[in-house]
Amino acid sequence: MKTILVVGGAGYIGSQVNKMLLEAGYNTLILDNLSTGNRKNITGGLFIEGDMADTSLMEKIFREHPCDAVMHFAALIDVGESVLNPAKYYTNNVVNTLNLLQTMLRHSVKKFIFSSSAAVYGIPEKSDQAIKEEQACNPINPYGETKLIVEKILKDFQKAYGLEYCALRYFNAAGGDPQGMIKNHSAKQHNLIPVLLRSLRNPGSSLTINGNDYSTRDGTCIRDYIHIEDLGTAHIAALERLQKGQPSTCYNLGNGNGFSILEVIQAAEKVTGLKVKSTVGPRREGDPAILIADSQKARKALDWTPQYPHIETIIEHAWKALQ
Repeated sequence: MKTILVVGGAGYIGSQVNKMLLEAGYNTLILDNLSTGNRKNITGGLFIEGDMADTSLMEKIFREHPCDAVMHFAALIDVGESVLNPAKYYTNNVVNTLNLLQTMLRHSVKKFIFSSSAAVYGIPEKSDQAIKEEQACNPINPYGETKLIVEKILKDFQKAYGLEYCALRYFNAAGGDPQGMIKNHSAKQHNLIPVLLRSLRNPGSSLTINGNDYSTRDGTCIRDYIHIEDLGTAHIAALERLQKGQPSTCYNLGNGNGFSILEVIQAAEKVTGLKVKSTVGPRREGDPAILIADSQKARKALDWTPQYPHIETIIEHAWKALQ
């Protein structure tokens, strides 16, 4: 059985992928500093508490636990925080990832699956069209810049050192473990669905809608949401693609469907039976009206189709994970 090092494997997405890797017959090592992840999320594999910044620990892990590939979920992801504290983001997301990659190469591990982001694109070239991988990448915040920098590093490392990789660009990861084994213990998620659902668990709290005067069907922003189980399926398919000798590349991962903020609110009320309290605030700087993924490349190359495309199902699983 092949062994996969899952960096950030106690977090929201990493823990789900770790669970799926085990179910698919892989051995796993999980490295996580538990700054945002939770030990309770780890359903199996060998857990090592630590950080990519600890180069001596990284050497020890690769020396004592030979692995066949690495999956990376250990980035900081709060866009707003990245603007206020860019040094923190460049250090963790770029410098520490570089530590990881260099350690991999010293130990001849040359398969890497990278958790990237739609934030690498910035503002869409055509707001009414789904984004393809060929669109120019022009991030508008430090978080997106860090993801793009790592993608550039991966391209250079592939050419120079033979490191094979897949960079998976997520569009709004959402949902929860369909089997209900993994709970969402994090209070630091800033995407719409977890913020909305946590507001329902806290009477008196209110959801702020950032602008309702966009050129969309109801005036609120439209986004593409992708279930974390579908992300996990894509990660394993991308890994298997590399194992078969296919070339390095990047993929968009999204539903291909867009849901407005008001539509997400209505779906949440339907699923939970609770009323969402909301207020309308000003637009956030840099927020495009519509962000939807064109995932045809991943669907074809990875033989991948999202199994949970409906927003009600995504919210239902996310709600159960909070209970």
